[in-house]
Amino acid sequence: MASQPLTFLFLLLLTASVLESSTSFEPNIRLPTTATIVPRSDIDDDLYCASWQLAVETNNAGSWAAIPSRCVPFVRDYMTGQCYASDCEVVANYSLAYASTVKIASDGKDAWVFDVDETLLTNLPYYRDHGFGSEIFNESCWDEWVAEAKAPAIPSTLKLYNGLKQMRFKIFVLTGRSEHQRNDTRKNLELAGYTGWEGLILRGASDGGTPATIFKSERRSVLVNEGYRIHGNSGDQWSDLLGFAVAKRSFKLPNPMYYIA
Repeated sequence: MASQPLTFLFLLLLTASVLESSTSFEPNIRLPTTATIVPRSDIDDDLYCASWQLAVETNNAGSWAAIPSRCVPFVRDYMTGQCYASDCEVVANYSLAYASTVKIASDGKDAWVFDVDETLLTNLPYYRDHGFGSEIFNESCWDEWVAEAKAPAIPSTLKLYNGLKQMRFKIFVLTGRSEHQRNDTRKNLELAGYTGWEGLILRGASDGGTPATIFKSERRSVLVNEGYRIHGNSGDQWSDLLGFAVAKRSFKLPNPMYYIA
């Protein structure tokens, strides 16, 4: 049996070792950055890009500015082929299945929140002309596109939207578009078949520079404080869905073309 002085010395050294290791602790799981991502060249492009897309959709890729150059054909084929439409339809069907389980109260406070771009509307005609996300975002070109109010509806989301209206959900449209684009956004939504929403919420002048996750959380919080129960939230970005005052169920649509923090 060790003497008390030796036992004390051992505990002292052990404590010092733990403290030293804790000060230099680094997590085992780290989000990759553009500096740490090294695309493999020894595997097929389609295989690599399918894995890259999975990382994007599961939020494992973290923040990214543009799709890898080798994945432009993959993203083009995905977005313009049957796979994207099928994936969106699956999301809509799961959303409707969940919505059908909600017992709608008589107080008119059961709500569902929708994002606009790549959720209610598809901007595929715009991104077809801008490299399917391989080009760095150009705000002036984007504003010109929004002003045209020509973005089509995503058919499966339109079906979901109308189904929720029939179930008597109150629908709120919450978008990162700016307040000065309200008329163009309203016009585009109505032309695409979306009508009868309870509120259309856009970024005001004071929201400039606020991360999307914070901005959308704050606006959802306002709805909750007004007594609304947000049962569902549909968006194509994780920033549409995460944060606080979140919905009871969130449904993410696929979008391998761009990322919004």
